[in-house]
Amino acid sequence: MLLFALVACLTAFGEAHHVARQPTPAAQPLKIQNARRQDAATTTAAPSVTAISECHFHETTQFCMAGTSEFQVLIEATATGELPAEYTGCHNHEDEMFCFGPDGEEVEILPEGAEHDEEEEGEEHDHEEEEEEGEEHDHEEEEEEGEEHDHEEEEANSGEDCHFHNGVEHCVGASSAETTTSCDSPPDRDYDIPLRIGLLFVMLITTALGVLAPILLTSLPAFRGAHPPASLRAATLLVRQFGTGVIVSTAFIHLYTHAQLSFSNPCLEGVEYESTASAILMAGLFLAFVVEWVGRRIVHEREERKIARAGGAGVGEGEGTSESAGKDGDDARNGVPLAASLGHHHYTGPGRTETLNVLVMEAGIIFHSILIGLTVVVTPNSAFATLYAAIIFHQFFEGLALGSRISTLPSPSSLPSPPPLNAPVPVSMLHKLFMALAFAVTTPVGMAIGLGVINSFNGNDPSTIVAIGTLDALSAGVLVWVGVVEMWAGDWIWGEMERAGVVKTAGAGTALIAGLALMSLIGKWA
Repeated sequence: MLLFALVACLTAFGEAHHVARQPTPAAQPLKIQNARRQDAATTTAAPSVTAISECHFHETTQFCMAGTSEFQVLIEATATGELPAEYTGCHNHEDEMFCFGPDGEEVEILPEGAEHDEEEEGEEHDHEEEEEEGEEHDHEEEEEEGEEHDHEEEEANSGEDCHFHNGVEHCVGASSAETTTSCDSPPDRDYDIPLRIGLLFVMLITTALGVLAPILLTSLPAFRGAHPPASLRAATLLVRQFGTGVIVSTAFIHLYTHAQLSFSNPCLEGVEYESTASAILMAGLFLAFVVEWVGRRIVHEREERKIARAGGAGVGEGEGTSESAGKDGDDARNGVPLAASLGHHHYTGPGRTETLNVLVMEAGIIFHSILIGLTVVVTPNSAFATLYAAIIFHQFFEGLALGSRISTLPSPSSLPSPPPLNAPVPVSMLHKLFMALAFAVTTPVGMAIGLGVINSFNGNDPSTIVAIGTLDALSAGVLVWVGVVEMWAGDWIWGEMERAGVVKTAGAGTALIAGLALMSLIGKWA
């Protein structure tokens, strides 16, 4: 019994000790939760898969399967090729899982459980990148817009046609807006004085060559006979028609345009009549008409007195008047005695007042040439070269036009001997050279005047505007009369071109149009 009681006590003590070692119900779930966390960490740190396959796309993101688990492949599809359909050799780098593609490239894969966190990180990363890219894009757009704006401004400035009239810069661009300098004081500009002094003599030589060439050509022995060679007569005709185009274009494109610009200058206040330049041009036109009309009457009256004093000897009915010229007036205009061809010692035709016509023409050109010389000198260095080149051609062509008319004036050798009673006063070679040189020096004289006032000249001064605009418009009116009436109509309506042949008409017409076109083109810069 004693032994049985001892065994029972030992058994009871063991059970009590076993119960004391059992965990409490509250602590058991915590231990299970910790174990599960350790299992999840072990699964993440050490993948249970070695390969993924059955790859597919959700939008642009690739996903692959490992059994029933889905893994995201952190690689973007490219336009150059398709992504692999499976990845092998999956392994861990610390807490991240990687696999190898068929080409041996290592890519990161993301278990399905970590997809949301990665997407959030990706979204945050993408958002940051988008913000950075947006800022960079906005900055680039601002820079591009600034560059485009500057480029457009440069193009607009480069598209402007800037040139000088009477020392005033006029810029006309796409907006047709014209800008001028200040009205108050002379502009501060750079002038190369030594260069202008040297080019003054270049201008003198160029204009002298232009005006003297036709005169010297017609003074050759071949021209002194009654019938010069056809080639020389053709050359003279072409030069004369070219000069006609030059004079007409000078009147309208150069002088009249400059006069309009002067009277539309915003610095000139109080001019309410918009057609001021046109009115002054008409005044110049009328003045030229009156001078020539009075001159012709004086010539005719003197001629009639000579015939009356001579008792009318050798003068038949209808002879000795311009109306008797008829269709043979061509010879009279060219200095060939008409009476010689009719068997009479008697000079008829428009050539009797040719000297007066040339003098009126030269007067209009001289006023214009002085202003040209002044204008070219007071032009700043930035535009001086372009304007000077245009003026050189302008004056050379104008000299050809004037010289071709001076060369047709009757010379002593062109009149019959003894001279008829109504023969015009012959113009000697010395007189012709004097008329030519008077034109040749006018532009250099204008340049010399410009050099004297170059630092004080203000083309926007109202008195300067009125003076230059008035002279331009008056000269334009004179040259319109001379160019259109005396030269153009004088040759083509009642002169030698009235009954000219086809070849002669075509050549003369081409020369006329060439003079109009070339001088009008020069008007873009001068």
